[in-house]
Amino acid sequence: MIEARHLRVLRAVAATGSFSAAARELGCTQPAVSQQMKALEASAGTPLLIRTGREMRLTQAGEVLVRHASGILAGLTAAEEEVAAIAGLRAGRVRLVSFPSGSSTLVPTALAALRAAHPGTRVSLVEAEPPRSIEMLREGDCDVALAFRYGAGQAEWDDLVVRPILTDRLVGLVPEGHRLAGAGSVGIAELAEESWIAGCPRCRRQLVDVCEEAGFTPRIDFATDDYPAVVGLVGAGLGVAVLPELAIESVRPRGARTVTVEPAVEREIVALTLPDLAQVPAVAATLDELTRTATRTGA
Repeated sequence: MIEARHLRVLRAVAATGSFSAAARELGCTQPAVSQQMKALEASAGTPLLIRTGREMRLTQAGEVLVRHASGILAGLTAAEEEVAAIAGLRAGRVRLVSFPSGSSTLVPTALAALRAAHPGTRVSLVEAEPPRSIEMLREGDCDVALAFRYGAGQAEWDDLVVRPILTDRLVGLVPEGHRLAGAGSVGIAELAEESWIAGCPRCRRQLVDVCEEAGFTPRIDFATDDYPAVVGLVGAGLGVAVLPELAIESVRPRGARTVTVEPAVEREIVALTLPDLAQVPAVAATLDELTRTATRTGA
């Protein structure tokens, strides 16, 4: 394998015409130059220099290497500078995927802080909920996934770096004129006879499980994953719903009131990445800003 340091020596010998002059230019000893030239010729498998007394003349193979050396060394220098910029957070790219309520609450503040601290770092954002966002991370389609989980830790995330961000409690949402609108706390069983607004079958699974533990199956008359639509339907008096606090923060609940629901149901908001990606400075900075955003907002 031809090494860059050997190419630098060859180029210096070709430019100066001797080992001693090349050594002076490179700031090393003549024996060191001679040793590196021997190593380069061994790697190339052919002589590169013809030694005639004190003069050095390039062979045809030597001329080829010198001709390519400048471009190779310039490319390596450019690569080293670009990598140094990424390592020093003067440059870099992070692909972030987030669930919708995280995108509207945590992500904007975190990315604004990241841009202010490291203006050379570019971050792109797409939306997806788990488990799709986790699949995107494992498939290499993103670098950081802002996701959530209910209950105890999930074993299927054992291969990922999991950064806890905050705990998000689910709250009840009822029309302003509802009999329980002024209640400080509402047992989920008190809503057993209500018309419910919930998301898709996968999204509503946690709600259905909690209701069934309380002894009833919710009658879901309206299904939508759009949080503003949920709030609008509740505000119009068409039913009740349970939403994460982050979702309520991102939507003005006109015509609706929030109530604390018992038993408490919480989801853990986490930022996920792959172990190797966690060592990339721009990715680590993004994880840090997401964590700091939750701390600053008191979420």
